[in-house]
Amino acid sequence: MKIKFLRKSNNLSQQELATIIGVSRSTIAMWETAGSQPDNASLLKLADYFNVSVDYLLERTDNPKINK
Repeated sequence: MKIKFLRKSNNLSQQELATIIGVSRSTIAMWETAGSQPDNASLLKLADYFNVSVDYLLERTDNPKINK
């Protein structure tokens, strides 16, 4: 997952991102270490916040643009 890359690129701490998305800091840490994956609602929140596609977050594409 590209969550850690996006978080660091936007100068956010795990706690800041957790507050934005509405999860705990430990949840962000688990997502970043592949201990677990975000549920669909969280994936959508992440994609909306970072303005990227869900496919980009899931590393199904290297293109962060949202296809419309």
